[in-house]
Amino acid sequence: MIYGLSSIVGRFLNYLLVPLYTYTLVSSGNYGVVTNVYAYTALLLVLLTFGMETTFFYFANRDREHSSTVFSTALWMVGTVALFFVAIVNVFIEPISGALGYAEHPEYMRIMSAVVALDAFQAILFAYLRFQGRAWKFAALKLVFILCNIGINLFVFLLAPRLAVSHTALAGWYNADNQVYYIFLTNLICTAPITLAFIPELRHMHNGIDRTLVRQMLRYTWPLLLLGLAGILNQVADKIVYRFLVPGTEGDAQLGIYGACVKIAMIMAMITQAFRYAYEPFVFAQGQGKDSKESQALVMKYFVMVTLLAFLAVVAFMPLLKHIIAPRYWEGLRAVPIVMIAEIFMGIYFNLSFWYKLIAKTYWGAILSGIGCIVLLMVNIIFVPRFGYMACAWGGFCGYGVCMVLSYFIGQHYNPVKYPIKSIVGYFLLAIILFAAMGFVGYDGWKALLLNALFLLVFVAVLAFNERELVGNVLRKLKIKR
Repeated sequence: MIYGLSSIVGRFLNYLLVPLYTYTLVSSGNYGVVTNVYAYTALLLVLLTFGMETTFFYFANRDREHSSTVFSTALWMVGTVALFFVAIVNVFIEPISGALGYAEHPEYMRIMSAVVALDAFQAILFAYLRFQGRAWKFAALKLVFILCNIGINLFVFLLAPRLAVSHTALAGWYNADNQVYYIFLTNLICTAPITLAFIPELRHMHNGIDRTLVRQMLRYTWPLLLLGLAGILNQVADKIVYRFLVPGTEGDAQLGIYGACVKIAMIMAMITQAFRYAYEPFVFAQGQGKDSKESQALVMKYFVMVTLLAFLAVVAFMPLLKHIIAPRYWEGLRAVPIVMIAEIFMGIYFNLSFWYKLIAKTYWGAILSGIGCIVLLMVNIIFVPRFGYMACAWGGFCGYGVCMVLSYFIGQHYNPVKYPIKSIVGYFLLAIILFAAMGFVGYDGWKALLLNALFLLVFVAVLAFNERELVGNVLRKLKIKR
């Protein structure tokens, strides 16, 4: 509850930056640059953590008595790699900036290299909080960062431009041409102090590195690194390659439109991330027993129910939600439903992925995600030059769809789980029918909005009827507590 609420509230507050940027940035091309650079940082974060979060959970649960040593070893490994990365970027800043298309702005690379290194180091610290069940501190630190980030951004993009005109002495530093730079610098300013809040946890570093454990952890984690790389490429590859496929200011402008509209679809990523924070430690703690498999089957059905409900809610209320972004970005809204379904596929794939994690065959994750990544890249490379960012949306749909299907069939061979396929497929078919009905009615005017809300209620009613035993149990527990 705490993990989920902190993640969803945090992401919701972070959404305040989307209208702020789309309404105040000079051009959609600037937002395209932000989208592109953050795609690189997401990829680099996976490289710098190299699967050590999941590896830490695996080894710490195997030997809880010596979990502090496991934590210290993981933290030293990730911290050393992150420090080395920052040094490399700063030494070779000019060729790196030029290769990525930012020869005129090497400061972007300097700042974001420091941000991603700190994020990687903090990822292990946050994982330790999750392992200890310290959800309140986890949630508080996440929210502090987001509130700080929002506050500084509001000052820079709303107050500073006015001060630069009326009180030059106070905001003479502000320059509209440096808007992208201010976004990245704000991220660094807010990220760095969070590390200080982990001083009690950092004391465990005196345990040093267990060399025997290092070798065991590396053997376990290298397939997770490949899995993580393939998985994150499925999320950001389109935003990375877009500037190469559609170069120049036109490419940045289209990428800005796509990146802004995808933010509306990220409610699905919010749900999946919140779910992952709470569910991953739970599954590892349960192990491979019968109860664990029954839980996985049940949770899969509920996950699909909730995400399909969120999908239909976003589609139904799109006439209201579209005002999150500036009107000049609205042409990209047609990509939102496709991206949301792709995110649902990704969430299902994550649910299915425990079969190879629990039996320590993590190389399967790398293989499956690699196949999905190849599918995504091929769709992008072939179709983006012709169809633009819509090909990016369909690329994610195809890539995650392939991962999901392959993981299910291979997983049933190695570690079978009796998922309620009939119910899951039925809910998907119902959601597709209602989505088509919403499209037929349209999204303009209050009449269409009310009809779409009615379709949404139909889905809720079917869920409540089919899962009436669950609803009854929940109501009884609420009555008992009251």
